[in-house]
Amino acid sequence: MKTPQSVDPRERVLLVGVSLKKSPRGGAGDPSASGRDSLQELAELAESAGANIAGSMLQVRDALDPATLVGKGKLDEIRAEAELHHVPLVIVDHNLTPVQLRNMEKIIGTRVVDRTQLILDIFAMHARTREGQLQVELAQLNYLLPRLTGRGESLSRLGGGIGTRGPGEQKLETDRRRIRDRVSKINQAIETVRRQRTTRRRARQAVPLGMIALVGYTNAGKSTLFNALTHSEVLTSSKMFATLDPTVRAVRLPSRRRALLSDTVGFLRDLPPDLIAAFRATLEEVQEAALIVQVSDISNPNHASQDADVLKVLTDLGVQDRPRIQVFNKTDLLAQEDLATLLKANGRAGSKVFTSAVTGYGLEDLLARMDAELPVDPLVHLNLRIPVSDGRHLSLVHACGRVLNSKILDNHMYLEVELPESFARRLEDFMIPLSASSDFPRQPETPEV
Repeated sequence: MKTPQSVDPRERVLLVGVSLKKSPRGGAGDPSASGRDSLQELAELAESAGANIAGSMLQVRDALDPATLVGKGKLDEIRAEAELHHVPLVIVDHNLTPVQLRNMEKIIGTRVVDRTQLILDIFAMHARTREGQLQVELAQLNYLLPRLTGRGESLSRLGGGIGTRGPGEQKLETDRRRIRDRVSKINQAIETVRRQRTTRRRARQAVPLGMIALVGYTNAGKSTLFNALTHSEVLTSSKMFATLDPTVRAVRLPSRRRALLSDTVGFLRDLPPDLIAAFRATLEEVQEAALIVQVSDISNPNHASQDADVLKVLTDLGVQDRPRIQVFNKTDLLAQEDLATLLKANGRAGSKVFTSAVTGYGLEDLLARMDAELPVDPLVHLNLRIPVSDGRHLSLVHACGRVLNSKILDNHMYLEVELPESFARRLEDFMIPLSASSDFPRQPETPEV
């Protein structure tokens, strides 16, 4: 007899996947393999939502059934499998139309959730800020609106024709009107948040700090990398979509320049358009970034197709031509021989950066690459002559720039420095021409003996 502690409180689910013969995903040529990969990703999503996976089924078809997605025969098999495992919920690895959803629930006899609804459920679990909660609610309402008809007796139509219209029709229209009113209010609230975010962004832009956005597939290790670079404590988790709300922190680059690093929501293949629209305010951090750091999980065998999905989202956002650094993260999960082979193939001056946010491997190379690629506030080479008594400017030079050479002469500090251009403009009164080498005191040469 099982004790209460041994009973798994998670909801038991059955996963159902569909793959097409003529258009296998990933270009591998095997629709079954691409379907299994997609089902594996669905399993990770379901586990992130708190599900206990009782089984999975995959069907390979020539074309999708417009009424039932998988056909009535396959639905009978799914119903038998659900009854065998005592499963109250079936999760389908596809975005279902309202008709397909109703027909599947009617034949299978259990609740059916499609891929979009599962993602929205995970987003609702992880939304912490008011902005994130509004965005998730907006996407959920837009998803629910066309699916009200038939969602239970209280929301169903009584029928069609004379004498059949009544409370059911009125209840349906009332719910639709309430949802539309709520959607309108949420849009206004999100627009207010967007204006506030724009105001804060303009305040940041008053000080010319470059914005660098971390993007990548969900669970690629962006938040762990963000913490390692900025010494922050942003939530990290192996669950998908653990980070929803954008976080911005300052990071010090090797040239002593400061930049702003933004950790954004993870991308996923076939992200619902309503979801991208709802998270417009969040994704604006990517659109405003001067440099994009695309993070990939090099230990995932499907990282190439995931990178293609990320690039598709970047294209939808109109930032595909923005300066971008490709970072292969999680190298600690690779065998040493595999890592050595990848490094050799990339070359000494390769375009890719290999890192491990857990061990710290490659972080210095990544910071140096970010410093070189960031187009905002470039470095300038200067000679300065600052009075020794002017401690304020001397300390700022050491804090914001890199001192290459320094000497004291006649109560003045002579400095050869590299400084951000915006800060250099504030030191025009102390500049001496670079060509006037005689103005910069040098260490006297030691005579030969």
